[in-house]
Amino acid sequence: MRNNKWKGNTRKHDSKWEKKLEEGILKNCDYHPSPRIEYTIDHKYQPDFRFTKEGKTIYIEAKGRFQDSAEASKYIWIRDTLKDDEELIFLFQKPTTPMPHAKVRKDGTKRTHSDWADKNDFRWFTEATIVSEIQGIQLHNYAVDRKGPWS
Repeated sequence: MRNNKWKGNTRKHDSKWEKKLEEGILKNCDYHPSPRIEYTIDHKYQPDFRFTKEGKTIYIEAKGRFQDSAEASKYIWIRDTLKDDEELIFLFQKPTTPMPHAKVRKDGTKRTHSDWADKNDFRWFTEATIVSEIQGIQLHNYAVDRKGPWS
């Protein structure tokens, strides 16, 4: 764990060195100028499966478990980029698996994958419950559907 005691006197600086620079050779420069610069990082996501139902494309993410909270957050960003006729749903191997680094609640339980999905407005299924959702629908595995250089 880092020793941040020095921040008591220099709250506005990110480090002792930044403070030294601002007070020294960069004293005539604006420190942390406004406005802030916005940026985004483009990523690509490939769902595990997809199907179409009633004109809506449904992407299925099959999850045994989330590796960390950053991975779980990724799916919120993905959902927010989907079009109105697209949806991301989860197929959990075991929905009662605790989330990574989940704290014990007052009742002694930990937040589970299904709790996370409910809180973030994702529909989720198990192998037993997804059958009714996909009944009569042909699933497409991206590994087969993708066009490669051999196409």
